[in-house]
Amino acid sequence: MDNSILIGTHAVHEALKDAQNIDQILIKKQSDNELIREIIYLARKLNITVKSVPLEKLNSISRKNHQGIIAFSSPIEFSDLHNIIPELYESGKNPFILILDQVSDVRNFGAIIRSCECFGVDAVVVPQKGAAQINENAVKTSAGSIFKIPICKVKSLTSSIEFLKNSGLSIISITEKSSQKIYDSGLSNPIAVVMGSEETGISKNIIEMSDACVQIPMYGTISSLNVSVAAGITLYEISKQRHP
Repeated sequence: MDNSILIGTHAVHEALKDAQNIDQILIKKQSDNELIREIIYLARKLNITVKSVPLEKLNSISRKNHQGIIAFSSPIEFSDLHNIIPELYESGKNPFILILDQVSDVRNFGAIIRSCECFGVDAVVVPQKGAAQINENAVKTSAGSIFKIPICKVKSLTSSIEFLKNSGLSIISITEKSSQKIYDSGLSNPIAVVMGSEETGISKNIIEMSDACVQIPMYGTISSLNVSVAAGITLYEISKQRHP
């Protein structure tokens, strides 16, 4: 069995009590007993995603006696955004943060992290719900970069964005709906760049919180880029502006 998988209520409960790095927990729908409630309580306290899923989903992952619960351990330890920003300023850095809004494809996520390492991103922020699972495929696609970039998993992207704005960072959303070109925008100051999923784009409330929305200009007949490609182009342009 894959060592990144924990099965059974007691195994998952012990892992949570020991504060092991767990990415997400799947629990069979309508499961309810004292131990399950304790697991959900501990998981939420540790900002770990908990999903209620059909029994068939769990059976497709493991045919062993999973007791209606399976957890996926994370190969990384998540970082605290509230610690990272002050540390960046104290060390004399010009903060450069990437926020991924509902980017759920593991390979896209890994490729984006690889670009982050190449172009000097200081940290990546992902939501507790709806983010890509951080597993072996993410590690492989990132070419190991996932171990070099702090990843911050947060309960609320909007609260984190509010914190970043109060910390002096400008929020820049990348969206084809904007008319402002990325290369015409000043992006050399402390910034947090938001990339959205290919399916739904950036959430409306995050667009409204943004200090600016910019687009990557395209001249072909297809109206959008793969999110990992768009992220690579965006991060390159920002890096070029910040390191002329």
